[in-house]
Amino acid sequence: MSSFVQNGSVTFCWHSRPDVNCPVMKLSPAIRRVLLSMSLLIVASCADRENKVPSVQDGLFEQEDTLSLGLKRPPGMEKITVYESDGPGYVNNVVLSRFADKWYCMWQESERDEDTPDTHVMYSVSTDGAVWGEPALLAPPTDSTFATPGGWVQRGDSLSAIINYFSSANRSAGGKARYKTTHDGMTWNEAHPVLMEDGSPMQAVLEQDPLLLPSGRTVGAAHFRPGTTLCPVYTDDPSGLRGWRRGNLPEGEGEPMEPSQYVTPGRDLVMLFRDQASSFTKLASVSGDGGETWTAPRRTIIPDSRSKQCAGNLPDGRAFWVGNPTGSKSRRILALALSDDGYLFNKAYLLAGENDLPERRTKGRYKTLGFNYPKAVVVNDTVWVSLSINKEDAVIYRIPVKGLDQR
Repeated sequence: MSSFVQNGSVTFCWHSRPDVNCPVMKLSPAIRRVLLSMSLLIVASCADRENKVPSVQDGLFEQEDTLSLGLKRPPGMEKITVYESDGPGYVNNVVLSRFADKWYCMWQESERDEDTPDTHVMYSVSTDGAVWGEPALLAPPTDSTFATPGGWVQRGDSLSAIINYFSSANRSAGGKARYKTTHDGMTWNEAHPVLMEDGSPMQAVLEQDPLLLPSGRTVGAAHFRPGTTLCPVYTDDPSGLRGWRRGNLPEGEGEPMEPSQYVTPGRDLVMLFRDQASSFTKLASVSGDGGETWTAPRRTIIPDSRSKQCAGNLPDGRAFWVGNPTGSKSRRILALALSDDGYLFNKAYLLAGENDLPERRTKGRYKTLGFNYPKAVVVNDTVWVSLSINKEDAVIYRIPVKGLDQR
């Protein structure tokens, strides 16, 4: 059924086009006025959403201060080391989850360089999030593919690790998402493909922080084959492992990749992207229908380092993102920013700065100096930010929400 407005009247039609003859529901003038108002509100809301772009308050980041951007540390923050690589080891894409009263952390590891045929996924377990057990192998490489983390999906009595497999011969050809599940936290089943709505394997790699909405829908993003074409994805399947559908993301500004998302008080979904086109600002897109359709990505004035970031919501509903707001390639500052309405970020804290950065132990391909690829979860009124330092060590910053100037 479709509706259209003509000469102040609202007509409902059982076809998708108003120029096709169809039975019309005749409505009273009062109801027509109400429906006309509703239609105009919907049009205005869509237009308003198209024009909304997240921003930062003037002066929030003092770019001339290369040590801290003028930011203070959040009260009560702790730094925790999960794993330190040996020798020239490479470590990145550190992701946390909470399951069965324990903490689980996974990361990718290789002998020295990024995304080499020996790249595999390791994980460690902790009872308190502070002391971590001996790392164990979660996903080895195969003869033709290497493995990287695709994030965790925790549902009820199961925890699933998403593993993205790339061709060892040609990484740019894209990859495939698979998953391994545990029910006891110790034994894992064989890897199975993440499935689309039609039951076919997802020909894509999943980003590491899918968002579970109150409705039960899971929203995220994937880079589809061939290449790494970005597309928002969503599923209403309770498992979060099948039933995935592509969202509609029009072409927009920049080169969006590696997004994360949060919800505004007005129930908009906002997706923040890395801009591979080197604007050194974040890109943003907004959805008003639970991730099915999105506005064209637009450049924001939020500074960035052209790096993977994360975003989410605090228990009081405020939106946050964690990243490197340097406005350059430098990842030597890590900050957390907050917004009451999801659009104006007007508070920020320093998680780590230039003076906190240790020396890199060895050089390697794409072993970027700095605080790399943060991912965050919020559990028990605490923000847990996991990341890699110098792409050598897996660490966590644990931040009490009560220290973040609660409203």
